Amino acid sequence: MSTDFTEVTEVSGDQVSREQIQRMFTRYYFAKKHCEKKDVLELGCGAGQGLGLLEKVANKLIGGDYSEPLLSMARQHYNDRIPLVRLDAQVLPFKSQIFDVVVLYEAIYYLEEPEFFANECSRILRPRGKIILCNPNKNLHDFNPSPHSYSYFSPCDFGNLLSPIGFNVKCFGDCKVDYSSYKQRFISTVKKTMVKFDLIPKTMSGKKFLKRLVFGKLVQLPAELTDEMDYCQLPCAIDNSSVDIDHKVIFAVASRG
Repeated sequence: MSTDFTEVTEVSGDQVSREQIQRMFTRYYFAKKHCEKKDVLELGCGAGQGLGLLEKVANKLIGGDYSEPLLSMARQHYNDRIPLVRLDAQVLPFKSQIFDVVVLYEAIYYLEEPEFFANECSRILRPRGKIILCNPNKNLHDFNPSPHSYSYFSPCDFGNLLSPIGFNVKCFGDCKVDYSSYKQRFISTVKKTMVKFDLIPKTMSGKKFLKRLVFGKLVQLPAELTDEMDYCQLPCAIDNSSVDIDHKVIFAVASRG
């Protein structure tokens, strides 16, 4: 029986915080410069909020996800604009050396065998291809793993996964934690306590009440992100070899050649 990821994924129309939309926009704005005039595959595309931004700059774009319900939402919005394929990121249904960039955002921790994913990327990428990844920072003291997850990646972990198969890995941090803020310290302490006692709801709908308490008024997540949102503050470079406790999200750009 396949895992249902719809309950742990933000989908179009959900009530979310402005910070969530900002972080989502930042992810795709960051990827755009690597995807210009390239043949791009986004794995774990979910309901497809970021596909439109990538489509504007890519030579060719294909979206893929393991969840058929999430792909159905993306198809309802994009129709025939972007090819969408149900797939397993650990066993990709593509010929060798046909893509320039593979994007996998906020999903590598759902892979039971991330080494299989890395090897598949190596196979389908051209000689100067890139993999762009991100996941939450597991080293924050209030880190809360998602249901269905296996393992999260630190900067060092990304290097250990991809360097042995010929990739040069650079890591970046996004959404800096403001340790000087009393409110931030208080929220972080409460969240850490709730994580310890397993009090945080497991689904996005269950977390909505907590989001309202922390962030106040929520906004609707659009079906497609656009350049007009202008939320972006690009991730900053961080040391691959050290433990980062200053950012909520860790990015990795792995390049061949």
